[in-house]
Amino acid sequence: MNFQTVKIRMLDLDLKGCLYLNQFSHEERVATFFKIISKLGDGAFWYVMLVSVWVLQGVQYTPQILYVVLGGAVGTLIYKILKSKTVRPRPYQVHQVIRLGERPLDHFSFPSGHTLHAVMATIIFGYIQPILLVLMLPFTVLVAVSRMILGLHYPSDVVVGAVIGGAVASGIVLSAPYFNVMI
Repeated sequence: MNFQTVKIRMLDLDLKGCLYLNQFSHEERVATFFKIISKLGDGAFWYVMLVSVWVLQGVQYTPQILYVVLGGAVGTLIYKILKSKTVRPRPYQVHQVIRLGERPLDHFSFPSGHTLHAVMATIIFGYIQPILLVLMLPFTVLVAVSRMILGLHYPSDVVVGAVIGGAVASGIVLSAPYFNVMI
C-alpha cells in the first residue's frame, strides 16, 4: 500500500467518524448539552479549577498554578502556529451534510485547541491535586467529543490536540523539579 492510498483511507475514516458523531447533534437536547460543554471548555471550567486548587491548597500552590498558565500559553502558541500552517477547513465548511452546532472561535480545524487545553490542564491539575480528576477526566472526554458532535473538528484534529496537550503537560510536570518548585 502506498502513501497516497493510506492518506485517502485515513481521510475517509476521519470523515466517517465525523459524520457518525455529528449525527448526534440532530437531537436538540444532545446539541444543547454539548454546546454547554464546549462553552465551558472555552475557559470557564479551567478557571474554576484554578480557583479550586488555590482554595483547596492555599497560596503556597501559586507556583503550581503558574505551571497551568504556562502550559496554556505554550499550548496556545503551538496550536496557533499549526492552525496557520495547516489551514485545514472545518468539517462543516467542506461537507454540507455536517451540521454546525456552534460558532467556531477561529477559522481552521487542525488541531483542536479545546482538546489540547483540556488534556493539558487535566494532566497538570491531576498531578497537583489528584481529587480533581474525578471532575476533570469526564469533562475532558466530553470536551473532545463535543468538538466532533458540533461539526467543528475531525477525529484526527481531536487526537492530535490531545497528543500535543499531553506532551506540553508532560514537559511541564517533568521539568518542574528543575525549577526547584515541586508539583
